[in-house]
Amino acid sequence: MSCHFNIPDSLTLIAGQADYPLLLARAARRQGVRKITAVAFKGETRREICEVADEVIWIRVGQLTALLDAVQSAGSTSAVMAGQITPNNLFNVRMDRALIDLLRKLPMKNAHTIFGAIIERIEQTGVTLLSAGSFMQDFMPVPGLLTRRAPDDRELADIQIGRRVIKDTSHLDIGQTVVVKEGMVLAVEAFEGTNRAIRRGGKLGGPGAVVVKVPKVGHDMRFDIPVIGKKTLQIIKKAKVSCLALEEDGAILLEKEKLVRCADQLGIAIQVLNKQPL
Repeated sequence: MSCHFNIPDSLTLIAGQADYPLLLARAARRQGVRKITAVAFKGETRREICEVADEVIWIRVGQLTALLDAVQSAGSTSAVMAGQITPNNLFNVRMDRALIDLLRKLPMKNAHTIFGAIIERIEQTGVTLLSAGSFMQDFMPVPGLLTRRAPDDRELADIQIGRRVIKDTSHLDIGQTVVVKEGMVLAVEAFEGTNRAIRRGGKLGGPGAVVVKVPKVGHDMRFDIPVIGKKTLQIIKKAKVSCLALEEDGAILLEKEKLVRCADQLGIAIQVLNKQPL
């Protein structure tokens, strides 16, 4: 797939946990980015980031001033956030004065408001934050059925319920993942993250639940794009989920072919929905 933005010569990669920052850095290289400076978080970012970036600046979670200084010293006018920070760590870090002041000004504190405010501070330095899906177009599934087995009528009905819950609760910044079975909403993702929400829903509903994971209305793709990898599928398998529904341009599938093969072996249906007009 072609990119929908101009490829920058240099890029600042604000790198969270797991494989996604590494994959994005490699994809950016293939598409023409010459210099990558990674801002990495101690205890979160994988050490392999040193193998894919020209320079790595290590900081601690909760240090907003250090983050802003690192982004400025990187010298690029383009940046991208890739990979999450462990949710619990946001409650157990030593915050600097800049972050304390930023949070104090927020009437409601959730991922959207917190990261939105941080992005605003970064962009005040003259750096543009690109979508977290930048350079990763080849990892985004197109609408249609990915697996051999299609959702049955019951699963299709549950998909529509789950999608409606996500879109209708968007203003609350919850529900990027919803677990539904036979019309009953078993779990709505809050701050605990996708994997724990799936475990919770599976435990409640037993075999045959449907997982719907689509962007919220007004979802800010600059700091949060759904990523489905081997770990998520393992959790889906353990929860005995029968169907996973995603949305066009609304998710990154890591190792797509392996994921689909594994889903086929497990009898799990994976359906990619057309993007819903807002």
